[in-house]
Amino acid sequence: MTSIVDRPEDFATAALAGFCSLRPDLVRPVRGGAVRAAAAPPGKVAVVTGGGSGHFPAFAGYVGVGLADAAVAGDVFASPSAQAVAHVARTADHGGGVLLCFGNYAGDVLNFSTAAERLRAEGIDARVLAVTDDVASAPAERRDLRRGVAGDLMVLKVAGAAAEAGIPLDEVERLANRANDRTTSFGVAFSGCTLPGAAGPLFTVPEGRMAVGLGIHGEPGIDEVDRPTAAALAALLVDRLLAERPEGAPRAAVALNGLGRTKHEELFVLWGRVAEILARAGVEIVDPAVGELVTSLDMAGCSLTLTWLDAELEPLWRAPVRSFVLERGLVAAEPAGAVVEAVEPDEAVAATSEAGRAAGLCVATLLDAVAAAMRDAEDEFGRLDALAGDGDHGQGMARGSAAAAAAGRAAVGQGAGPATLLAKAGDAWADRAGGTSGALWGLALRSWSAALDDAAAVTAEAAAAGARAALAAIARVGGAEVGDKTLVDALAPFVATLSEAVSAGRPLAEAWTLAAAAAERAAAATAALRPRLGRARSHAERSLGHPDAGAASLARCASVVAGRLARPGDAP
Repeated sequence: MTSIVDRPEDFATAALAGFCSLRPDLVRPVRGGAVRAAAAPPGKVAVVTGGGSGHFPAFAGYVGVGLADAAVAGDVFASPSAQAVAHVARTADHGGGVLLCFGNYAGDVLNFSTAAERLRAEGIDARVLAVTDDVASAPAERRDLRRGVAGDLMVLKVAGAAAEAGIPLDEVERLANRANDRTTSFGVAFSGCTLPGAAGPLFTVPEGRMAVGLGIHGEPGIDEVDRPTAAALAALLVDRLLAERPEGAPRAAVALNGLGRTKHEELFVLWGRVAEILARAGVEIVDPAVGELVTSLDMAGCSLTLTWLDAELEPLWRAPVRSFVLERGLVAAEPAGAVVEAVEPDEAVAATSEAGRAAGLCVATLLDAVAAAMRDAEDEFGRLDALAGDGDHGQGMARGSAAAAAAGRAAVGQGAGPATLLAKAGDAWADRAGGTSGALWGLALRSWSAALDDAAAVTAEAAAAGARAALAAIARVGGAEVGDKTLVDALAPFVATLSEAVSAGRPLAEAWTLAAAAAERAAAATAALRPRLGRARSHAERSLGHPDAGAASLARCASVVAGRLARPGDAP
């Protein structure tokens, strides 16, 4: 278990600060992550990576010359917020555009994609690449659904070397995508990992057994087998990856990765067997990497990654690099000096009318009510999420809603109207909650805010238009549809009912109450569904008979707001 910790909620930030203090020759701390210490030439493409903490040396250990320009750090196993991604990317930008490269997890996809939209709106050319190397998470024909695990490092090495060579963004993106298409990984676990402050591991493996096809966020494997010898384990890993060997590909970059508690000597024993099997299969190994490359806290286990090289990729894989995780070749680079963090774009605060300020105060009151309800329901939604997820949904909803409420109160003190207040609340929710739910709620509230007027009361028509905008944004960025067993299953009928009731001339409080009831019914009906997106997809049977945590919490929030709107004087 994770034994050295002060406050569990501060573990990720304390670990990042300690690493930056230890290696100022490689990284410099910035708000939300770290940037490389070495200077970069103007016009260079900035390669930015990131994800949840708990995976060191991913992701701060990937920052350096010839690899990543910056890394964004979320809480343990939780995606960093879109605000954090955008801020770190702005700070790392050298004028040549930004490639955001991360593992293919729902929260990361949402937050990095949202950040890219914001950066592009500011004039920074930002591209996104979700690494999809884990063969256990989806079949080859649905590669877009695969998770990103240790293949992140292989793809970043290619992208980082290309950017270091001064290649423009279009070509860096193309080469990184090519590396991703030719990279596969497969892993096993002998024990689960324990979150800081938790009493036990997220999953257990029976004595003498081994979990096959594990995830790196504490997800159990897709199967269990008897624990094999080193030779048999090597054969299992190699054979699974050779099954997807491109035709005529003789050379491969190879990485054997320890997941946090596997000794280097064990990896060396396994490597000897892996190398023998690859040689017999006619694979020429190029500059292999063996050690802890992307971990999962204290999980015992390992993964094998192959990147099939060609005339374009091999020079980039072999190019000089200087970082914590990899160092090869001679790399001379002057330090950049003091880091100048990016200035955030200005956002108007003060409302221009008394009606707008009054509406802002009413919205803040509604956020306070939601935060109180989510605090009371934290354990309930956590238990529901643990059936097929990692059990952090209740915590995320409590933290996110509390941060949104605090941001709302602060905005009221500055005289904000409802649009500005809701946008700031959404950003705060996403920033504090992290993960998928934080990204979705932050995106929903910010999208909703665009339909409101800082100088006027919130009309029923504006509320309905904002609800439609929120649903459209979530569908566009998250890709979820009704029937996927996500919060969209509750949000879609809420939006439809609210819009229909408003169109029929019903007042906002009455229309919202009808919509909240529709959301509650739809959330309960998700008990009969199997999840089709996210990490719950791999454990669909466990969630049968239980409603989706995201749908249930959204419906609860809608009902809480309905109750407040029904009270005289509480409508915005």
